[in-house]
Amino acid sequence: MADDLTENYSVYDGTLGFGQQPALILVDFVQAYFDKNCDLFADVEAELASALRIRDSARVATIPVIYSKVVYNDGGADGGVFFRKAPVLINFLAGSPMGKWPTGLQPADDEIVIAKQYPSAFFGTSLAADLHSLNVDTLIITGVTTSGCVRATCVDAMSHGFVPIIVADACGDRHKAPHEANLFDMNAKYADVISEAEVLKHLQGMTA
Repeated sequence: MADDLTENYSVYDGTLGFGQQPALILVDFVQAYFDKNCDLFADVEAELASALRIRDSARVATIPVIYSKVVYNDGGADGGVFFRKAPVLINFLAGSPMGKWPTGLQPADDEIVIAKQYPSAFFGTSLAADLHSLNVDTLIITGVTTSGCVRATCVDAMSHGFVPIIVADACGDRHKAPHEANLFDMNAKYADVISEAEVLKHLQGMTA
């Protein structure tokens, strides 16, 4: 089966590489995914640690660092069909502790925070305009979950003309199977999926 999959996808063999001006986004790393008492708990501490190491390197390289989180008005009317389809999103009503940043993640005062209501960090937000204003051409993507908001952000990044770079070590999901399947598919069609080590090497090269 693996051989069949590789053969069937062999038509997708392109790579993008980094552009001239990257930015980093940390997608939806909020407390809900780290609290064992929350239905959204995803056991992604290692992925957050990877994202924070990348963030530290991004800060040294002085590239833009962006965060996204999901926030709904009381009742979730601004969440539309997404809120209806996934009632567990009630954890992200404004003021819920599940929507707060987890330990170790605190945006700096000069870093951008995107509040969103749908899977993509681009949909209904200022993200594309912010990136264009900063002359960004490449978006390094970390976050949760790989099959959900990370993938949606990846596809929209490409659709808006930004090169998506997905950091496999810094993206997590509720189960290994959708995580790996979506990394495979994004790498085939929309993005370059690379390791933390490769991203750090590139950022350190920018600093040098």
